[in-house]
Amino acid sequence: MYHNPSEGQASDEAVLVQRAVGHDAEAFGKLYDMHVDRIYRHVYYRVGNGHDAEDLTQQVFLKAWQAIDRYKRTASPFVAWLMTISHNMVVDFYRTRKDRAYLEAEVLADGSASSPEGAAEASFEQQRLRRAILQLGGDEQQVVILRFLEGFEFAEIASLMKKKEGNVRVILHRALAKLRSILEKERKES
Repeated sequence: MYHNPSEGQASDEAVLVQRAVGHDAEAFGKLYDMHVDRIYRHVYYRVGNGHDAEDLTQQVFLKAWQAIDRYKRTASPFVAWLMTISHNMVVDFYRTRKDRAYLEAEVLADGSASSPEGAAEASFEQQRLRRAILQLGGDEQQVVILRFLEGFEFAEIASLMKKKEGNVRVILHRALAKLRSILEKERKES
């Protein structure tokens, strides 16, 4: 779950960002190490395919490096800028595909299952949830992923999406209602 960085971590990141803006590749490499896992998870939950998520994550950081001199320090953290780039990359990814890819059967088990049957059931439930999330609209997908998978607070999501916090809460409420409906419908059909 995401926790706000301590003042020391935030100032360290600010120094790295400042150095990276000056085209310091080593500083950018450290920023990459700090954020690559989070960006990958965000992209993976949007595209549902490990190979595509890896490619898109690399493209996000390549694009960030190419545009680093245009980065403007704001109240939002550096990761918010990366999330915006990743969101745009995912939109472009789907725009260029003729057919929307289905989720891979490969799902990471949470490791808490005590039996093969339990692991298979957990994997199946994760697949169902990913399929349901992919049926949501773009903003709804993004809010659900940022809130529950990345652990962002409502204020952080609002800043990232350039929306009011109240609007983010409404989007999440509607998204959860849609997810409930999608999952109930799927249960009835199976």
